[in-house]
Amino acid sequence: MPTSQSIRETYERNGFVFPIDVLSTAEASQLRADLEHAEGELAGNSEKLMLLRSYPDRLLPSFDQLIRNPKLVSLVSAILGDDLMVWSSSLFLKDAASSEIVTWHQDLNYWGLDETNEITAWVALSPSNIASGCMRFIPGSHTRNIVPHVDTFADNNLLSRGQEIALNIDEDAAVNIILKPGQASLHHGHLFHASGPNTTDDRRIGSAIRYISTSMRQTAGDRTLVALVNGEDRYDHFTIADPPQGRLLDADFELCRRDAKIKRRVLYEGVDPDRGKRY
Repeated sequence: MPTSQSIRETYERNGFVFPIDVLSTAEASQLRADLEHAEGELAGNSEKLMLLRSYPDRLLPSFDQLIRNPKLVSLVSAILGDDLMVWSSSLFLKDAASSEIVTWHQDLNYWGLDETNEITAWVALSPSNIASGCMRFIPGSHTRNIVPHVDTFADNNLLSRGQEIALNIDEDAAVNIILKPGQASLHHGHLFHASGPNTTDDRRIGSAIRYISTSMRQTAGDRTLVALVNGEDRYDHFTIADPPQGRLLDADFELCRRDAKIKRRVLYEGVDPDRGKRY
């Protein structure tokens, strides 16, 4: 297992590090089963399904445990410091034989956060490989500031606005982030990344956990919903949610609904939010 120091050095050089063993195969399978059971329980309720996929950690205790996983928290803390929050933990799902993609983009372009002290841990709950449409990273691109993006709102784009970097990307430089179920990658919020279609007969399921330093804030002053997963909050910039006390509780759905209104305003600033796909 790589040391925290070697992971930090690799992350600082490339803007990402992978693979990191987080869960056993059995644990990843159990987490996937819990998610898919919840999806079955909510079948026919599109609003609650959307909230589940945007806030799994606020609605399922098993996903709250995932964002607090000691291995993840320890590694992220070695880079960002001990005081950590999770800004969001949304799911990226590609159905079997799906044309859905993620275009080249930088995460922090639309999140309305005031600093770059953010790391996304992407945890695979199913095989993430070239055939299933794994993520692809451009090494070193995290050293760039935010570059121009265009909004496509393309039907097959999983991103909120179908956002895409308005620059030519050297595809030959891209690294395929191949992960087994239970493995994770870490990447910087400025890193250029994308993913292709899922050509397999299984879903591609990943949880994108966005860790931030407690010192960060929303630039517009909104108090978005976060989870405090390590250390303490000495700034009071966000609304800290308690861990869910059960599965798919009405009170937790209501918390998520209120936060989703804020997130929609943040993510779709300047455009019609009804065109978007998340929150």
